[in-house]
Amino acid sequence: MTRHFFVWLHRWTGLFLAGFLILEGLTGSLLAFNGELTRLLNPQMRAAPPTPDAPLLDLAALAERAEALVPEARVDYFGAGGPDPVLMRCSPRKNPATGKPYDIGFKYLVLDPWTGKELGRLQDGHYAQGFVRNIMPFVYDLHMYLALGGAGAWVLGVVALLWTLDCYVGFYLTLPVALAGFWGRWRPSWLIKWPAGFFRLNFDLHRASGLWLWPMLFVFAWSSVMLELPSVYEWTTSALFDYRSPMDEFMSVTKHPNDAPRLGWRAAQEIGARLMDEQAALHGFTVKGPTGLGYISEIGVYTYAAQGSRDVRERGWNTSLWLDGDTGVLRSLDLPTGEHLGNTVSSWLWALHFGDVFGLLAYRIFVCALGLVITMLSVTGIYIWWKKRSARIFSAEHRGLAAKTEGATAYVESSRA
Repeated sequence: MTRHFFVWLHRWTGLFLAGFLILEGLTGSLLAFNGELTRLLNPQMRAAPPTPDAPLLDLAALAERAEALVPEARVDYFGAGGPDPVLMRCSPRKNPATGKPYDIGFKYLVLDPWTGKELGRLQDGHYAQGFVRNIMPFVYDLHMYLALGGAGAWVLGVVALLWTLDCYVGFYLTLPVALAGFWGRWRPSWLIKWPAGFFRLNFDLHRASGLWLWPMLFVFAWSSVMLELPSVYEWTTSALFDYRSPMDEFMSVTKHPNDAPRLGWRAAQEIGARLMDEQAALHGFTVKGPTGLGYISEIGVYTYAAQGSRDVRERGWNTSLWLDGDTGVLRSLDLPTGEHLGNTVSSWLWALHFGDVFGLLAYRIFVCALGLVITMLSVTGIYIWWKKRSARIFSAEHRGLAAKTEGATAYVESSRA
């Protein structure tokens, strides 16, 4: 009875999730190479050094250049330090005449890392500057929010939670019913019988692929909960591990909203570098170089990020600190690993989900392939359900016809009697 219930649960949960997982799998495969595809689709956004030995602009120079180009916008944050074009997240300043934000018409400003030249402006899901230019921002918006904003994130959070639970249900259903000869009975679940009928091939692909890739499927399901339903993720992680949530970090910092900090970008960068070196000596890690800079006006702090020896990700926002926008005093330090076990787990989940484990190309290729496997699992699951449903309908019709035939035969015989 229990197994029949879990078969029913897996069937209908899988059917509900299938469309979402196909969408997430395909868009996730594309996003594994987001930067490369964005540059391919936007050749005008490619950057090259003006001379072979030209130095890259530092973080402060890039931020100053951005705000000089668009005075109505404020730079929120950006990552830099390499040859890729610099994607700067921006928000509108308030118009002093009206008290309302300017309509800047974009979310990301793209700059050349060597010259600071503007390469383009991007806005999620908007195509005024051309459909091709905004394809990858739209794919990201679709993957993260179903292109529906907060409502889409909530829907995907529920999907992720159900997917996480269904990972365990699916694994349970691969186990043999009897314990006698357990390994011999379970072994066929891990195999694909290639010279078989189409239904058997689909069934084996669905079951064996799910088993072999189960750890990574669970990682992507649970990390999706982390991204889309942070309250559920943080409650669970806090119950299992030592964990300090980003919200706790945010609430612990004294807030004084400040749209016009006394420190400029240059001073923030210099103070941030000095504070980072001090914290590295205090906490026993090394710093390889700056990777990001930003300003959070809601709480009046600059954020300074660097590549450190405790980082898992190469391209993400890694080891970072907050410093007061007026005084430069250290307000907070965030280390991705080595302090709280729950936060270390979270850092690994971020890195694994976004295909950025120490910058390994092989892992990004794996993530791209895994997105296609997730799509395949959903398609084969639908096919298995459809074939079994057709078989059940045929069986029911056959039984009904047999019953009618038997009834008719019995009637004739009774009439003759």
